[in-house]
Amino acid sequence: MFEGTVDSIYIAPVASEPTVSVEQARAVPGKGLEGDRYFNREGTYSDRHGPDREVTLIEIETIQALERDYKLKLSPGDARRNIVTRNVPLNHLVGREFQVGEVTLRGIRLNEPCNHLASLTDDKVKQDLVHRGGLRAQIITEGVLRPGDTIQPR
Repeated sequence: MFEGTVDSIYIAPVASEPTVSVEQARAVPGKGLEGDRYFNREGTYSDRHGPDREVTLIEIETIQALERDYKLKLSPGDARRNIVTRNVPLNHLVGREFQVGEVTLRGIRLNEPCNHLASLTDDKVKQDLVHRGGLRAQIITEGVLRPGDTIQPR
């Protein structure tokens, strides 16, 4: 068992534009985070819509390890994931439901680094984030997410 927290939340209103940190975000099943590019189907990969595109998460510990181990400095927003977590083993949540504050999510699959992320950051992310690029999740119940929310398995 674990109990982690939401470190920060990011959305990008327009595809390929920088993400912005928000103090809260409404999670809507079947759509994503209100205000994010994928919510409005305006993201780079919106033509591949599905439950694994609703929300993405990444561990702050991974972002910190990139700089420490690989000398690759990314801000949490540069990772282009919606929810930055602390003390949450995201890889263990594939195929499992978990609670983030008042919202229930289901881990769908790992979020492996792609060429698009590399083009917006550094080509090294393709190798340095393999199996550590975060989690793609489906929103099961609607609600508002906030930094500081508790994250725990259901």
